[in-house]
Amino acid sequence: MIEEILKSALSLFVIMGPFASIPIFLSLTKGMDSKQKVSAASKAIATAAGILFVFLFFGQFILNVFMIDFPSLRIAGGVVLTILGIELMLGLSISGKDDYSPAIALLATPMLTGPGVIITTMILVQEYGYVITALAAIIALISSWIVLWFSGRISSTIGSYWTDTISRITGLLLAALAIELILNGVKAAFAL
Repeated sequence: MIEEILKSALSLFVIMGPFASIPIFLSLTKGMDSKQKVSAASKAIATAAGILFVFLFFGQFILNVFMIDFPSLRIAGGVVLTILGIELMLGLSISGKDDYSPAIALLATPMLTGPGVIITTMILVQEYGYVITALAAIIALISSWIVLWFSGRISSTIGSYWTDTISRITGLLLAALAIELILNGVKAAFAL
């Protein structure tokens, strides 16, 4: 049982990709003090956890009720990621920068809990059941929170110039990832 939990937690953690989210988190929390950054990290993880657990327990039901298939979920996630990527690349502030910013929710989904995590969670439930998947999700979410929590130290170590540069490069890569999600969703939709 422990092996399955750790294997599932590692899978979810890797797909969440909190290390890839550091430049985005630093950009979204620029100008905040350390207390606000911890609060923003907690809100992002809490939002990600809420979404993850809703889909863990009710995912297939939700998709069936709204007649949504996985390709559509990928396309929607790709569109949201594209907006966030453009915001980061151009240094725009479409959604604001306060600690209650909707951008923090965008970090939670689709960055941390995007289509990949949602789909993986639903597959893990079918493979290992609810208890193992829930425990694995908790481990992955706590690990992701720790990564975001230490992002401030990373920022102070590398400085604001490099943080901005990494943020813009990440925005470009994020937009490319978003287009890839959209294209894969479209291909999958036509394959149905």
